[in-house]
Amino acid sequence: MSENFPPYFLKRVFAVWYRHQKCYCKDLIPNALPPFLEPLLYLLAIGYGVGQYLPDMEGLRYVVFLAPGMMATSSVYSATLETTYGTFIRLEYQKVYANLLATPITFKELYLGELLWCGTKGFLFSIAVLLVLTGFGLVTYPLALLTPIVGFLNACVFGILGMFVTSIVYNINNFNLYFSGFITPIFFFSGTFFPLIQLPEVLQKVALMIPLTHTVILMRALTTNHFSPNLWIHLLWLVGLSLPFAFLGYRNLKNRLIGHSL
Repeated sequence: MSENFPPYFLKRVFAVWYRHQKCYCKDLIPNALPPFLEPLLYLLAIGYGVGQYLPDMEGLRYVVFLAPGMMATSSVYSATLETTYGTFIRLEYQKVYANLLATPITFKELYLGELLWCGTKGFLFSIAVLLVLTGFGLVTYPLALLTPIVGFLNACVFGILGMFVTSIVYNINNFNLYFSGFITPIFFFSGTFFPLIQLPEVLQKVALMIPLTHTVILMRALTTNHFSPNLWIHLLWLVGLSLPFAFLGYRNLKNRLIGHSL
């Protein structure tokens, strides 16, 4: 009875999170540099460089329009790398999950601990980008402080997608297909660099099926103080699009781990 008592459940979920946090902090400087450096380069090269030749978009200077997209994509890449290459290495090479499951930690707690760590990285990466944007004077509205929460949710969603992909991949090189065929295209066609209305109508509908699109819309609303009555729909879509993959990824990974232990 005590094994299922909620505090013990939460403690074991946190134990998985804590393990990942300790490993991450061993190389803190190289791990913490990209979330500051990458948005800085995009802002300088595209926002200020290319942006001076572009008209305002949705009533915003181009660099201001671009800024929230940098926050959104930062949490996407942090979560995707963690739950594709990171999860695969822990699963197949380091046998971390097999060792964790040899303790009182259950697969459910392991899965939730992974997602919690993904969300934490998305939260921290969003804060890092927010600090860069604030330093350039691109974010001045108080509600922008809520963007790391959206970054947390976005990272959890893409963590779910990443673990689903990992659950069906048996060769680490196959992740190249996921990055080249899905992550990179949505980076360009989710409203990050230009308004969706500039796409053909068919592609606009496809873009609305991409979780990143809804994250960009939510973050842009918070950073520019431009709100619309249907923002809650984007929040629901962001969560709802990931639910089938959460079920499939959870089931596939669980069966795969059980197969490894036999």
